[in-house]
Amino acid sequence: MSTKRPLLKFEDLEIGLSRKSSSRTITEAEIVEFARQYDPQWFHTDPEAAKQSTFGEVVASGVHVLAIWRQLDHEINSDIDYVCGIGFDNFRLKNALRPGDTVFVTSRILSKEPSKSGKPRGTCVGYYEMRNQKDEIVLHFESINLVHTRR
Repeated sequence: MSTKRPLLKFEDLEIGLSRKSSSRTITEAEIVEFARQYDPQWFHTDPEAAKQSTFGEVVASGVHVLAIWRQLDHEINSDIDYVCGIGFDNFRLKNALRPGDTVFVTSRILSKEPSKSGKPRGTCVGYYEMRNQKDEIVLHFESINLVHTRR
């Protein structure tokens, strides 16, 4: 029987709270399959042609990188009682995500502010990174989220 952990409310979240996900290895087949469906550019979908690209091999599309981030973020932050996400700031793809790369995600709460409208929620800004096995940043950004309060 699975036990669901209680959801953290806005009041429970502390500035500086940091978390780290498990790691995940990306395959060429996964990159190609995702790209064929969602971002069918040749350097994502054709391993032979991609040898002639700037990258020298297929690389994951930015949309795929974000989807992998979301999967790993859910592992570490699904216990937060989010209303919704409302935006990303300073979104950067710093290094290509390549077949065979093993990545993990970290998160850190940068700031929080209660709702000025009196609604039972507050705004939290988190800083997120995805790093590969060489400790290179693949992706980083700030995410602005609404989180339920206790009242």
